Amino acid sequence: MIRIQVPATSANLGSGFDSLGIALNLYNQVWMEESDSIDISCKDDVQVPLDEHNLIYWAAKQLYEQCGRKLPGMKIVQLNNIPMARGLGSSSACIVAGILGANRLLGSPLDTKELVTLATKIEGHPDNVAPALEGGLVASAIEGGKVYSVSVPVSDKISFVVFIPPFELKTEKARSVLPDSYSRADAVYNLSRSALMTASLFSGNLENLRVAVQDKIHQPYRSGLIENYDDVCRMSYELGTLGTCISGAGPTIISMVKAEEAQNFERTARAHLEDKGMGDWQVKLLMTESCGAKIFIE
Repeated sequence: MIRIQVPATSANLGSGFDSLGIALNLYNQVWMEESDSIDISCKDDVQVPLDEHNLIYWAAKQLYEQCGRKLPGMKIVQLNNIPMARGLGSSSACIVAGILGANRLLGSPLDTKELVTLATKIEGHPDNVAPALEGGLVASAIEGGKVYSVSVPVSDKISFVVFIPPFELKTEKARSVLPDSYSRADAVYNLSRSALMTASLFSGNLENLRVAVQDKIHQPYRSGLIENYDDVCRMSYELGTLGTCISGAGPTIISMVKAEEAQNFERTARAHLEDKGMGDWQVKLLMTESCGAKIFIE
């Protein structure tokens, strides 16, 4: 079997709605091989579809069909470390695992850019699938049905602490609260800050991040869907975050912190949440995954 390791991702990064994302060192593992039937199982207690509606299988089937091949069946074993419906790219990880594994089984007919475009076609937007495949900090845009993306490393001055609540928030619901149009002023506000975010994460210019996470496109509308959002954000700034924002569509909240202070930030934040009766929130210290998804032969 082949094993596909796919990183979690955090999209938007505040101002970069549907265009910016980073890969993080929290991984799903998927084992795959061709089979005469569909045989899907998990190494954990996460409930996933065990038939043709399984997202990994469905994504693999899309790649086979694009390459003019019929997929008779597949054996898939999942280990799901990325929490589902939490804004950390769990669905994108499944899509990437499916198409990357299928591509290898077919002899790698598609290159990385073609895989990003196919994954985006399945997912609907590139801000999670692109960093999951390419690693690092990825800026992406869609033109004529093709995804154009660039991956750059994140400065080693910066670590990330994620606050994962004990409840889900489906992307469909988080998108449903967004307006259909925005003012030119709000568009310029976000454009300037998303450019600042990209340059600052790459260069390590830490003082810019507090401004770069600001946003008028999605966070003002989604924050009300996340219980205790204001409390977590306020606490993060009291503890010295460089910038805090919603991860993807939420409900996870992500803080950018100085690398040398990250462990203390994580410990103190966890203690503060417990004191506030929020001990069921997970607090994880993560780093950027620079390489994206990988395949191992086992």
